[in-house]
Amino acid sequence: MQLERSDLREPKHFFDLKLEKNMDVFEAIKRRRSIRKYKPKRVPKKDLKTILNAARLAPSAGNRQPWRFVVVRNPEKKKLLAEAAKNQTFLVNAGALIVAMGDPRVSQRWYDRDPMIALEHMVLTATALGYGTCWIGAIDEGRVKELLKIPDEMSVIALLPVGVPDETPEARQRMRLTELFFAEEYGNPIKL
Repeated sequence: MQLERSDLREPKHFFDLKLEKNMDVFEAIKRRRSIRKYKPKRVPKKDLKTILNAARLAPSAGNRQPWRFVVVRNPEKKKLLAEAAKNQTFLVNAGALIVAMGDPRVSQRWYDRDPMIALEHMVLTATALGYGTCWIGAIDEGRVKELLKIPDEMSVIALLPVGVPDETPEARQRMRLTELFFAEEYGNPIKL
């Protein structure tokens, strides 16, 4: 894939955005929750474009960018996708559903991992803008492909609803750093 010079330029407004309360990335990480209840409101195009641009800027192995996304805003199509996602009906009220795909022809080894980095960029940007998200992996891939006319060679990685939260879940319990990280070798507790 060859990039055009114009593809490398950033929209002027992208880095000038006033995100919710000037939230920094660590604050967005701390505030992120899996939202499973949305107000039936659209995500304005300007915000949606900012969220999508965050994915475009994500890193990938060898800069291959093996991802493609379908953005679904049509209510009937969202309903059908919710059914294809094991009847997770809360997806219907999200302002948009973003379907992430990986292309193994572009990156045989990383096509299923790199799109997750792009999705996480979208998740954090959506959080910083005041929206909720919830990574959805339980899907009938064949049905999703059929509904969105996705080519057979593409792999559907996940769905990402983005919308105005209608719930404020508490933070879930997380493991301590010393349970997750080791110094120099496995099992040697890190001391920070």
